[in-house]
This record gives sequence, C-alpha cells and structure tokens, in this order.
Amino acid sequence: MNFEFATATRIIFGAGKLKEIGSLSPEFGRRALVVTGKHPRRADALMKGLAAEEIATTAFAVPGEPTVKLVEQGVASAKSSHCEFVIAFGGGSAIDAGKAIAAMLTNEGELLDYLEVIRRGRALTKPSTPLIAIPTTAGAGAEVTRNAVLASPEHKFKVSLRSPLILPKVALVDPELTYDLPPAITASTGLDALTQLIEPYTCCRTNPMVDALCVEGIRRAARSLCVAFADGKNASAREDMCVASLFGGLALANAGLGAVHGFAAPIGGMFPAPHGAVCAVLLPYVMSANLRALRLRSPGSDTLRRYDEVARLVTGNSSAKADDGVRWVGDLVCDLRIPKLGAYGVSEQHVAELVEKASKASSMKANPIVLTTEELAEILRAAM
Repeated sequence: MNFEFATATRIIFGAGKLKEIGSLSPEFGRRALVVTGKHPRRADALMKGLAAEEIATTAFAVPGEPTVKLVEQGVASAKSSHCEFVIAFGGGSAIDAGKAIAAMLTNEGELLDYLEVIRRGRALTKPSTPLIAIPTTAGAGAEVTRNAVLASPEHKFKVSLRSPLILPKVALVDPELTYDLPPAITASTGLDALTQLIEPYTCCRTNPMVDALCVEGIRRAARSLCVAFADGKNASAREDMCVASLFGGLALANAGLGAVHGFAAPIGGMFPAPHGAVCAVLLPYVMSANLRALRLRSPGSDTLRRYDEVARLVTGNSSAKADDGVRWVGDLVCDLRIPKLGAYGVSEQHVAELVEKASKASSMKANPIVLTTEELAEILRAAM
C-alpha cells in the first residue's frame, strides 16, 4: 500500500467563520486581489472584514467558468496593484481562477505551457502567492484541490493546471454562505459533490484515508441534498452538503475521479454547459456502464463490492446492491430536475469527437476499468 495525502495548509469550517477573515489575512500581507464570481456584491461582508483590518483590495470578477485569457488578465491586475496575496470567494470557477492566478504570480512563462492535455503540462517550480479560498457553493471542493480547471476556447477543451504548489494556505468553509443558493444551483453543485465522492471511492487509485472521507461524505449528501434543495435555509442540510463538498475535494485530490469527469472536460469546453449539471446527468449512466464492464471483464474486482457499499450508503438499506444505487442516483437526478445533455446542444453528431477527447482526459485514467469506445458512446447517448 502506497499513497500520499496533501491538502490546504489550514482548513477552517463552521457557520459564521467568514467573520474571522480580518484576523486571518494580515499574516499574508496588506494588499489582496479578491477574486469573486459574477456577482461581486455577494462579497460585501468579506470586503468589510478586510477594510476593518486596513487590508487594501483589488476586485477581480470571474463571470463564468474561467478561461486561460481571463486568468492572464487577473495576473496582470494583481501585478499592477502590487497584491501580496489572493482571496478567492465564490464557486468552483472563482476559486479555480484564484488558484491559477496565484500560481502564475510566482512562476515564469506562459500559463498555457503548464496545462495538461493541450500542452505538455510543464511542472510549476515555485509555490504560489498565498491564497485564501472561501467557497460559496457546496459542490466543487476546489478549496482543497491541487488543480485549477480552465477552459481553452481555441482548443474547445477544459484542462487542469495541476500541482501541490497551488494548494491554498487557508480554506475557509462557512455554510452560511450557501443559504441563499437557488434550488437549481443547489442541485447541480450538490450532485457534483456526490459525484466527487462516488468516483474517488470506486476509482483505481483508492486508499484508506480517501475511503473514510468518501463514506462519510456520501452518507451526508444522500440524507441532505434533497432537503437543501427544498429548503435552502435548513442549517443542518447546508452544513452536511458543505462537509460533503469539502470531503469530495479532499478525496479527488488524493485519489482520482473517473469517466464522469473524463467526459465533463470536453463537454464543458465545447458547450455552454455548467460543470455540475454535466456531472450530474452523466453519473448514473457511468455507474451503470462501469458495473456492466466490471462484471463482464473483471468479475473479481473489489470495485464491485465498493459499488454495493455506495448503494447501501445512498439508500440507507443494509441489503442494497449496486444496481439499487444506480437506480437511486438516477431517480435523484430526475427529482432535482437536471437537464439532459441535449439541452446544451449535445447531439449524435458530437459523439465521436467527445469520446475521442474524453479518452485522453486525465480524469479518465482513474476510472475503475478501461471502457471501450462503444461503451463510452453508449453513455453519451443515454445522457442526451
């Protein structure tokens, strides 16, 4: 057994913890680039906390999923304002942008040279500028991952900047920041969190530390996602989903993912489809395809037992089997009104290209079994 575990230097979790931002920041400097989502006003409380400690701020908004060009603009803004550290406040897009900006403030060369798949994935050599990551959704777990997912429109692909050197100095998770999330975002991000727990638990790089996080995270997501969807102010459900998201981020960063995220990279690069919604609609079909392939080509695989355990965790039924888990996830996706891929323009004419691109994605390498071209195409057609 060989594994390693890396995460943010410090994780702070709890309702109301955003109030501590003023006391946390001065050790990193007096000038901060504050990276937000498309609604910077959501960060008003953060800005007031920084102002109280006389921390000068430069705001930088990320209106959608981050692109290479946008990160380059953020780096230029931080340099022109002489920022000493970065605070990323928002969903996975804002945090991934913040991680990439912080990395490129200290590492030389072009961002493209460091990206996987579309370039050679040159290794970062210097630790990032200090970063405080504050998620406002419960899904991506980006506050504790060692990669930043960026879109390259010219390549029609989403790829990662990946290195332990980009891990945040502080991950501050405050469930109160998720209370006002609309039901649709609660659903898509919550199912992203569930995916990022199921895939690491069933991937080909499992380890005991990740297993423990996944089991607890799956249990919490299963009992609380529908509650949070129906009642966003339910503090207990929101806390559960923030824990599930955090644990999913820890898990994927230290094990791997699978075919769901293998497809999400090219789909997100080619279509205006939110990452969480893509993962959500693909999840039951990928689970089903993996089970069929494992039973056919690797019937002794321990992953089959793991899928049985997933079924018991999500259904709460101690005698549930893997197929029960697939049905439960499929029903959940329907109950939360997740659109099919066709809603974003994905059609039969795109299947061959998406399968080819997904096969090269880094996430696909951790899938529990190598899926054939035909099996991958069947997943896409089912999800359309």
